[in-house]
Amino acid sequence: MKLSIYRLVTVVLIAVLAGCSSKGGTKDGAAIEDRGTSAGDGAVTSGLGSGASFESYLMDNPDSPLQSRVIYFEYDSAEITGADIDLLNAHAGYLGANPGQRITLEGHTDERGSREYNIALGERRAVSVQRILELNGVSSSQVTIVSYGEEKPAADGNSEPAWRLSRRVEIIYQ
Repeated sequence: MKLSIYRLVTVVLIAVLAGCSSKGGTKDGAAIEDRGTSAGDGAVTSGLGSGASFESYLMDNPDSPLQSRVIYFEYDSAEITGADIDLLNAHAGYLGANPGQRITLEGHTDERGSREYNIALGERRAVSVQRILELNGVSSSQVTIVSYGEEKPAADGNSEPAWRLSRRVEIIYQ
């Protein structure tokens, strides 16, 4: 039942974004051509041009929620906040509609704590993200988890702003 709801949400998102294209005219100075909603091979193209799929449009469009691929965490926590739930729901909808798509969840921490502790914390963070995705219909076979702990900081420095950027899970599409 949940999978059907998220597929419905994905279809509505597709319809809304497809409805944003116009017939003729320009957008940012470039001509827009309406090519309908199907290219005959299952690819949705509404205004995308020849050969483009709606999936690639979602993945490459800077306004797409799928462009946000980093979940941040509080110090010493693997708890996902409410704002990130909506982001994960968008990714779950896309992944549910595209069962062949695979992702890697990379868990990271700041430099505080032992190496072993940080590897475990990075993994707990990635598992938290995976659980939300799976509760929303993503197959476990689509997700791989890697923990880097403190080994790949997002920012250099020994300050809270640098540490805040390093406490994260990155969603890497393959």
